[in-house]
Amino acid sequence: MFDPITMRLHVDPLIQSALEEDINSEDVSTNCVMPTSKQGQVDLIAKEDGILCGAQVFERVFTLLDPTMKIEWMAKDGENIHDQQVLAQVKGDIRVLLSGERTALNYLQRMSGIATYTHQMAKLLEGTSIQLLDTRKTTPNMRIFEKYAVKVGGGHNHRYNLSDGVMLKDNHIDAAGGVSQAIQMARAYAPFVRKIEVEVENLGMVKEAVSAGADIIMLDNMDHDMMAQAISLIDGKAKIEISGNVTKANIDRIKDLSVDYISSGALTHSAPILDVSLKHLHAL
Repeated sequence: MFDPITMRLHVDPLIQSALEEDINSEDVSTNCVMPTSKQGQVDLIAKEDGILCGAQVFERVFTLLDPTMKIEWMAKDGENIHDQQVLAQVKGDIRVLLSGERTALNYLQRMSGIATYTHQMAKLLEGTSIQLLDTRKTTPNMRIFEKYAVKVGGGHNHRYNLSDGVMLKDNHIDAAGGVSQAIQMARAYAPFVRKIEVEVENLGMVKEAVSAGADIIMLDNMDHDMMAQAISLIDGKAKIEISGNVTKANIDRIKDLSVDYISSGALTHSAPILDVSLKHLHAL
């Protein structure tokens, strides 16, 4: 759940922008059929099984349009929900119900879809000590919502943005002139509290990263045998992360490896939405 300060500073402006995208000057359809205020109620209904996520954001869409809107929840973030389950009842000005419907559902469907997909992947890692991480492969202006959804689904957040930590990827290494040089330059520049992670693609790069004292070594797009050899070379001298096209379909093939983290961009860029809808609108 977002705290009040985060909500006001970082979440409200994004929701406001989404509403402005959908309502350019007026909601013509609503103004045609509902020219004056009238109180009403509508049900929020799940159309498939999954994990609910985004209740606070869904609610905020309506209360930004009208602070008197009321939402009564029958489920909460992180709970398993089921097809045809009534999740909430939304009450207030029918004009607000109609105008905010699509934006509110877009947030809830997207966030619930990510939480559901993350939960499914996290379940596949049960019985191991491996942490499932997200990446920065998020929808522009949706990162705060999508990374929250990963946590609700049972995953963990990698760095939030470029200011969060040092991650030396292939182009950073090329720019520096090599793995050792990149790590040495990072040690000289970054604050001492920052861990230094380096992405490696072969065993030669692994050896360099270990010798140069990387804190975390990311094994990127290696096959199973190469990853096993890399883990042996690292030999506990650094934390180990596996990355590179890890999805629900293939994560089971790598969970036997003794690593600390598996990161997956699929958590945010490939999770399907969870279908929910507002139905049974009626006047009170």
